[in-house]
Amino acid sequence: MELILVTGLSGAGKSRVIDALEDIGYFCVDNMPPKLISTFVQLILSSKEPHERIAVVTDIRAGFSAQSFSDCTDDLQTAGIDYKVLFVTADDDSLQSRYKLTRRKHPLSDLCSGLLNDAITLERERMRPALQKADYVIDTSHLTPKDCRERVAALFMDNPAQKMHIHCMSFGFKYGMPTDADLVFDVRCLPNPFYVDELKEHNGLEECVSEYVLKWDTAQMLLAKLYDMLDFLIPLYEKEGKTQLVIAIGCSGGKHRSVVFAEKLHRHIQQNNLLTSIYHRDMNK
Repeated sequence: MELILVTGLSGAGKSRVIDALEDIGYFCVDNMPPKLISTFVQLILSSKEPHERIAVVTDIRAGFSAQSFSDCTDDLQTAGIDYKVLFVTADDDSLQSRYKLTRRKHPLSDLCSGLLNDAITLERERMRPALQKADYVIDTSHLTPKDCRERVAALFMDNPAQKMHIHCMSFGFKYGMPTDADLVFDVRCLPNPFYVDELKEHNGLEECVSEYVLKWDTAQMLLAKLYDMLDFLIPLYEKEGKTQLVIAIGCSGGKHRSVVFAEKLHRHIQQNNLLTSIYHRDMNK
């Protein structure tokens, strides 16, 4: 059985994640108290036709606490049930915007005199133990619904217990750093195509921009050093049992240099027969 415990912040997009998991064959249950999860899973296992892939959502609505979540994972381990934790998060601005748009009430609003900012801060603190236990983290701050589905499919279409998934992404520092990145590389040290009139409106997926970014000796040296670093680090992460590695490459606007380098790292990782995906967060902004 593959069991995924889906948790995270209210408004971060757990419903979208569950929908995506359901689309790829997971039996999904929402809003389950942590203390019931182990019993529920054992009932599924003892049924005549047990589901092989299960995803269970547990969060602040279902009485989540650091102790209850710890007891839940201890019970699963005692029962010999393997599991992974997927944590769904977003930055404060995105959460506030979503609540204002939907006009929904935050689950902790009453504890914070109705102040949304305080409720988000309180929930983030209460959910910290789950974040620390997470095998996968998805930050939906800049993801469209389509991007979210593709990210979930990339992570879980294959057996997550057997492979580490390496996710390469480009981003622009002007739009904020990705909160789910494990490794962040800054390529703003390289000449910027933005200041070349004939390249400004193009992006890093186009050959003219790629040729410009990579024509400099410093770019080639940096790329070689990044290849060498990843070739050294990735086996170490795999040996430690890490299941997700997010590599983020940033430039000023996320349109030119970071896109070129993310594409090059993605292809290099692919050539080593590793499971990888790529996402250009800010390229079209």
